[in-house]
Amino acid sequence: MQETILILDFGSQYTQLIARRLRELNVYCEIVPWNKPKALESHIKGVIYSGSPFSVRDENSPKPEVELYKGKVPLLGVCFGAQFMASHFGGEVLPSKIREYGRANLSYVDKSAPLMAGVRDNSQVWMSHGDTIKEVPANFKTICSTEDVEYAGYHIEGEHTYGIQFHPEVYHSEDGKALLENFVVKICGCSQSWTPDSFIDITVASLKEQIGTDRVILGLSGGVDSSVAATLLHKAIGDQLYCIFVDNGLLRKNEFESVLESYKGLGLNVKGVDAKDRFYDALKGEADPEKKRKIIGGVFIDVFDEESHQVEDAKWLGQGTIYPDVIESVSATGGPSATIKSHHNVGGLPDYMKLKVVEPLKSLFKDEVRRVGRALEIPETIIGRHPFPGPGLGIRILGDITPEKVRILQEVDHVFVEGLKKWDLYDDVWQAGAMLLPVQTVGVMGDERTYENAVALRAVTSTDGMTADWCHLPYEFLAKVSNQIINGVKGINRVTYDISSKPPATIEWE
Repeated sequence: MQETILILDFGSQYTQLIARRLRELNVYCEIVPWNKPKALESHIKGVIYSGSPFSVRDENSPKPEVELYKGKVPLLGVCFGAQFMASHFGGEVLPSKIREYGRANLSYVDKSAPLMAGVRDNSQVWMSHGDTIKEVPANFKTICSTEDVEYAGYHIEGEHTYGIQFHPEVYHSEDGKALLENFVVKICGCSQSWTPDSFIDITVASLKEQIGTDRVILGLSGGVDSSVAATLLHKAIGDQLYCIFVDNGLLRKNEFESVLESYKGLGLNVKGVDAKDRFYDALKGEADPEKKRKIIGGVFIDVFDEESHQVEDAKWLGQGTIYPDVIESVSATGGPSATIKSHHNVGGLPDYMKLKVVEPLKSLFKDEVRRVGRALEIPETIIGRHPFPGPGLGIRILGDITPEKVRILQEVDHVFVEGLKKWDLYDDVWQAGAMLLPVQTVGVMGDERTYENAVALRAVTSTDGMTADWCHLPYEFLAKVSNQIINGVKGINRVTYDISSKPPATIEWE
């Protein structure tokens, strides 16, 4: 079994960030809801309690079974986790006189504490809590403080149990990485062997054992996740894998042909299915965003099901589900967060499709998927591609969808994305695309008045799509692209640039 750090999630906005930081240290970790902890096994090297939106003083706040791990493996409580243990064992947690949020500096650091090795005096840390620890039990030893927070960190004497009231996983905690490395490597004894090559070896061996001689069907999208999933499966089971790439008529310009060609170079067995007209017919006249998504998803399932029946004795459905999909589909508290976001890869398989699901990437974050893809020597044209929504241009055409609107948006999108590449801006952008607005505006071309469509260009920076900021693209580039679109794409006479961040906006417009 892969050595593992367990992260018990109490609902913090930073829980995924803890996992990402540990993965950057080549240490494997898993996030589990606090109320569904895993039994302690030999491969679990340590446990981290996350922060939480709750106060430990709330009657309904999480109350984990501390004795399950404490004293048996190293345990680190972060923010709420630290406050919970202090309160649980007889200390006192009270509301802060002023809410402790943002930057602070350590005024005292116990350099002899294993957790604090290499953490500098006056090091900046990131606070994010409304409560603070006022008193600790007798066997809790202070290992760091700030001017306002005496018990910024503690160690329970006689065992490898620690608590810190700041967030080492956040970028603003200057020595946060060193602190986390101290915990997982020096205290927990992790070997830092979680690498792309080790993941490939372990996953291929596991897939061979799981699938045996069965046949697997996988729906390719042309994106990073499905491409890496397909390559891993192909490496494990070879020609037992059957890939299907459906043209829903909502792909980017020339994407169907170019993606099929690139997959041939990978040695994959891929069947391309042109189903544009079926999607257009089903979408005709529908303007509601959620209904459009359901129609696109429904028709895809129908087409995919028909094609899969042509593969005799198929037993498995391969999917490119990645870790954020899984995490976001499980609530740490059992509350409303469980319904905020649904994912097409998590559940949702129709009852009539009697296939077992295999998800080789479900333990990876997006950046890790790319690292694995490069280790598999998948071309950079696939690995470096921007994310593209499952419903494609269907949710970038606001209002109803027609083949003509798709043509217009494909041309606009092509000018924008190719422009980013020519100006060496493509790799600085996490995701880019264009939105066709249900708005017509007055314009002048030559001596003639025009009344044509407006488009909005969108480009964002992000690490995983959960939050995103708009890209500060050069004005000269935007002016050039705008001019090319208006002059070259019939039906467009106005170009705008979206400077909204997520939150409060979303990356896509529908």
